[in-house]
Amino acid sequence: MAVFAKPEEVGLSSERLGRIRPWLRGYLETGKLPGATTLVARHGKIVYCESEGFRDLEASKPMASDTILRFYSMTKPITSVALMMLYEEGLFQLDDPVSEFIPRFKNTRVYVSGDTDDMICEPLQTPITLHHLLTHTSGLTYGFGNQGPIPQLYQENHTDFDTHDGLLEKVVERLARIPLEFQPGQRWNYGVSTDVIGRVVEVISGQSLNTFFQKKILDPLGMVDTGFAVPKDKAGRFAALYVKNEKSDLALRESPQESPMIDSVETFSGGGGMVSTVADYFRFTEMLRRKGELDGERLLGRKTIEYMTTNHLSGDLADMGQPTFNETTYEGIGFGLGFSVMLDPANARLMGTPGEYAWGGYASTAFWIDPREDMTVIFLTQLIPSSAYPIRRDLRVLTYQALVD
Repeated sequence: MAVFAKPEEVGLSSERLGRIRPWLRGYLETGKLPGATTLVARHGKIVYCESEGFRDLEASKPMASDTILRFYSMTKPITSVALMMLYEEGLFQLDDPVSEFIPRFKNTRVYVSGDTDDMICEPLQTPITLHHLLTHTSGLTYGFGNQGPIPQLYQENHTDFDTHDGLLEKVVERLARIPLEFQPGQRWNYGVSTDVIGRVVEVISGQSLNTFFQKKILDPLGMVDTGFAVPKDKAGRFAALYVKNEKSDLALRESPQESPMIDSVETFSGGGGMVSTVADYFRFTEMLRRKGELDGERLLGRKTIEYMTTNHLSGDLADMGQPTFNETTYEGIGFGLGFSVMLDPANARLMGTPGEYAWGGYASTAFWIDPREDMTVIFLTQLIPSSAYPIRRDLRVLTYQALVD
């Protein structure tokens, strides 16, 4: 069960944490966000958990702590944990080629120039490895939101792992026929790498990704409202999804009733397919904060968590060709095995601590864990794109300024 405490008991100021509410209401009252839930915890004790606004504006349903939301890319850390659980069993090494598990990737080629009709490609100089997938240096990309011949092929072949693109095996087979954007290891590029990890988990475990998650992660952690679909009996708690339109107003993108995620989905997207609640995801972050264990259930060893949350790039993300991402500079920020990793807050121009690890989702959700301060922050809303407003930058200031010990 979650443990609550007064902020002063764990070195935070109630008055200073109170600054979060008027800041968030500024977004709500101006129609920039539908609703949101903010959680702040220290030493494993929740000191701030407030829901404001609406989960469904059209139906006037308020945002609540049990609201089920689309977590999109905050699925990625869960999938990375799944692969590392199998890694701990000695079943593979991280520098193993992906083609050992998905043979079609052995012949994947790399884009050089041209359009889809006259594309010039070259062979792989080095195989795509599991490490490349975990660190987003594989050469894979996304189709949606990107321009160019390779993203166009993703869209034409339905390889963004949407809810009904097909079974993982089939989607990955189509993906492996599309050229990579660049040679593996050459640079960092956000894409469907973690979705391929999901398929690798299926191959190694002999189970569907959904089954593996349920048996090995969700049930042990007591994440009762987390999954790839929203059961019909829980649909009343599901949030609507909104998009920022050209006038910076909210527009309904997807109502809860019309969502393709109700009841069942075909494609188990390890890169962005899960729904969850703030309570459930806090249990996942607590397992991470506690170095792999929660309430007597150990998913990973301490050294594995430390290894995953260490920077695995040769420099920061800017050095790897990604100077910015969404509203945030990527100078001073590295990447581990499924998480961004703070290297230098001054270079990143972000309040934070070296060693802090984090990630977010397409609908403007975010979390971070600061091991040195022993603090966890989760922010949940349902607005796309995640670059619409500097929410995460603001929230870092509002949470860190409340530390007073």
